Amino acid sequence: MTVATAHPSLQEFETTARADGYTEVLTREWLPLAVLDTHSHPFDARALVVRGELWLTVGTGADQHTRHIAAGQRFELARNTPHDERYGSDGATFWVARRSD
Repeated sequence: MTVATAHPSLQEFETTARADGYTEVLTREWLPLAVLDTHSHPFDARALVVRGELWLTVGTGADQHTRHIAAGQRFELARNTPHDERYGSDGATFWVARRSD
């Protein structure tokens, strides 16, 4: 028997993120098969995928690695980290907390 682990509510996610110093929480939705080429952000990001899936490729050259992230899983990116994103056939929705200072 497989027991599904429930993820926190958006309010719980935001409360925890703010307690950890994140100042902004957003819901991001991506279309099916969307691709974002290599880019970076001027903020730290902590995210929880709540629907769909993505492949997150972090780094460049020999230091590059790709991670498959599905609904219920989390990821974090430090500010200015080069990465690209590729979304699955159903797109994806995730909650992301941002910390700029």
